[in-house]
Amino acid sequence: MLTHIPESWSWVRTDLAFRLLPFALAYAAAWVLSSHASWLGFSLGRLEVQLTFAVVATPLSFVAAVAVQRRLTLRRGVVSVPANGGDAWFQAAFYCVNGPLEEAFFRGLMQGGLGVLWGAPAGFAIATTVYVLYHRLGGWGWADTIATALIGVPLGLAFWLLPGPASLLGVSIPHIAATCGFLGPGPYLLRKLGLV
Repeated sequence: MLTHIPESWSWVRTDLAFRLLPFALAYAAAWVLSSHASWLGFSLGRLEVQLTFAVVATPLSFVAAVAVQRRLTLRRGVVSVPANGGDAWFQAAFYCVNGPLEEAFFRGLMQGGLGVLWGAPAGFAIATTVYVLYHRLGGWGWADTIATALIGVPLGLAFWLLPGPASLLGVSIPHIAATCGFLGPGPYLLRKLGLV
């Protein structure tokens, strides 16, 4: 199913207003109410560690997401694909906003907050489970929903286990790459290469 910028803008506009804006407001409220708590991950952390993780994880995330999307597309027989490069870039720009805001909400607010309350393992397990299952709210099928665990688990572990203060930096960049691989630019690339 080919998409153009007007179709993409219609769902992006709704997504910004009803999903990402509430995520941003909840995170901002937690930031203010917690007096800038470090567990929220609003820091550079150990910059060399965060950037090294991002440099390694970003291309792996993109390639893995494209491969998973191809397999799921061949199985289900349909995928939304940008009709042209303009729509692929438009969607990629949206995912550059989506990725960091999802990470702020699910890793910083949920995983960090629950980690403070119940310990890091519980924070990781609960936040990652909620992150994966919340994709069902967007009407995703079970196979696509479960596929989000392939990025949710490693990014949750990285947020928890990377040395230094908690940081959203290292996990946000691979999140953007994985989303671009699974949606929008990834399917566009698969179509251009004749693989779907």
